[in-house]
Amino acid sequence: MSDTASPPAPPRPDPQRPEAPKRDVPAAAPQAEPARKPADAPVAEPPAAPPPEPPTAPAAPAASRVASRVRRLAAVVGTILVLLVAWEVGTYYIAYTDDAYVRSDLIGVAPEVTGPIIGLYVVDNQPIKKGDRIYKIDPTPFQLEVNTRQAQIEEQSALVKVAQEELATAKAALDSATSAHTYAVEQQARYAVLAASNNAPRAELDRADNELRRTAAEKTIAEIAIAKAKTSINVHQAALDVAKAEKATAEWKLDKTDVLAPADGWINNLTVRIGDTGTVSIPNVGIVDAHAWRIIANYKEYYIRPFAIGGTAWVWLDSDPWKFHKARITGIARGISRDPQAPMLLPYVAPTTDWIRLQRRIPVTIVLEEPPPGGKLYMGADARTVVFPR
Repeated sequence: MSDTASPPAPPRPDPQRPEAPKRDVPAAAPQAEPARKPADAPVAEPPAAPPPEPPTAPAAPAASRVASRVRRLAAVVGTILVLLVAWEVGTYYIAYTDDAYVRSDLIGVAPEVTGPIIGLYVVDNQPIKKGDRIYKIDPTPFQLEVNTRQAQIEEQSALVKVAQEELATAKAALDSATSAHTYAVEQQARYAVLAASNNAPRAELDRADNELRRTAAEKTIAEIAIAKAKTSINVHQAALDVAKAEKATAEWKLDKTDVLAPADGWINNLTVRIGDTGTVSIPNVGIVDAHAWRIIANYKEYYIRPFAIGGTAWVWLDSDPWKFHKARITGIARGISRDPQAPMLLPYVAPTTDWIRLQRRIPVTIVLEEPPPGGKLYMGADARTVVFPR
């Protein structure tokens, strides 16, 4: 072995700390220079660096996001299906509509004679009973017509009496002519026998023949007079009957100058005033019938299959809210019009509401069994109806 010593090993480097990530430190505001420390004061060490931040967790995988979306979509679809099933079940047992309204009969009162109105006995919205006077038309011309017809009756009655007297005179003349004719026939036969045996002059036979012809003519004239008298009686009797009928018509017109209420109800939207002219067959007063109240409910085609006449319904009236009124189904329309311009022999129900097209709806007539207190119903007011058909 050599006495020479081996060279020393190289120095091992000291382990170094990992450098902390650099951070942008905002520049500190300039401060006043601190006072100098004494020369023998220890020098302060710089503050230790903060520990490193933990690494950020990686984002959720795409598969979990897709699964979450599928679950949300399934929940929405399931909710919609549950709501549809609940709707179908509910509408199977409950038929509801808010497309309903109160209705009655509006009676248009029109005069049956034409003339100026001189009296008005009602006011707007007044309750009225059947037979009450509404207004009066000037009766003067109708009274004059009655007087004229009465004069005609008296005239024709007198003419009938004259014709009857003429008939009696003609009958008496016929009796006289018949008697004279019978005598003339006997005389002519006697003179004819005498003249044939030359016991009477020929002139007497000629005079007897002439008398026979004259009495025959008088008899014929009397018969014609009787026929004429009978015809005259028939003519004047017919004229008398016409005069009586015309008088009855004139009296009827005079009676119709008082316009009466045809039913119980309420005067509605009265615009008639004294001085207006009432015209035949033109309504000028409306009466809402007090005994014809009903509810018209427009139900979708889907609902009306199980409906039956006499079925129970429940009605909510907007004019009497917070209460359901028991009612009965009294009619289901068997036809509706699809053309709003067609004649109103079929009801027309608009298929759209607020720009939304709906199913066709069928009018169902419902009559209240429990009307509001005092019968306070209003034609055209809104209503809602519920029917439990099963």
